[in-house]
Amino acid sequence: MEISGSSAIVVGGAGGLGEATVRRLHSAGAKVVVADLADEKGKALEDELGVRYVRTDATSEDDVNAAVAEAEGMGPLRISVDTHGGPASGGRLINKEGKPLELDGFRTTIEVYLTGVFNVLRLAAAAIAKQEPLETGRGVIVNTASIAAYEGQIGQLPYSAAKGGVVGMTLVAARDLSPLGIRVVTIAPGTFLTPAYGKAGDQLEAYWGPQVPFPKRMGRSPEYAHMVQSICENDYLNGEIIRLDGALRFPPK
Repeated sequence: MEISGSSAIVVGGAGGLGEATVRRLHSAGAKVVVADLADEKGKALEDELGVRYVRTDATSEDDVNAAVAEAEGMGPLRISVDTHGGPASGGRLINKEGKPLELDGFRTTIEVYLTGVFNVLRLAAAAIAKQEPLETGRGVIVNTASIAAYEGQIGQLPYSAAKGGVVGMTLVAARDLSPLGIRVVTIAPGTFLTPAYGKAGDQLEAYWGPQVPFPKRMGRSPEYAHMVQSICENDYLNGEIIRLDGALRFPPK
């Protein structure tokens, strides 16, 4: 699929993975909407690149529709990438005091990391479906899971469940949308070093880097963005979950 001339929405576009994706798609000629809750970073990207920033809560139908409408006004919407994050609860299913993991925390994590992805998926798909079909179809939707969907660590049950849900939606969504010519692909990153970690990044790199088989380091945001571009341009990638992890497999803890 040709990226240049298309419009794109990147949910979580002011964060590490999202910002790199915004920059990559913009440099490839897409007209990009940054949909996020980080006003300062989003507006900085808008000023620097000429992209559009729309304050967006991924779990809000109105917010996502507003961001989608902004993208539609810039050109044919053919690309949706969701990298958004948010609060996540954790802890052992039963703690040392014999208390079960709190239900509210589980619900919040599912709401942010699974329901939010579903919300963006359905609304972006509806908008892309209205575009004129090209030889390569109408467009592509890229979601973000995690290798925790496969090897969730001790204390990660809510997050692992949510990311497992994103993995589980991928093939079904691709099949649902195939008559419309819309592809759906999910990236499952391993450990990625993003600006959000701040000074703690050096400590994380020292801990995780040696555990990655090769290359022995954490992932970098531009590598995620490169994968997004490859998915957009390779029309035969569909219904797939792509691990981007340097062959890392999470240990129990």
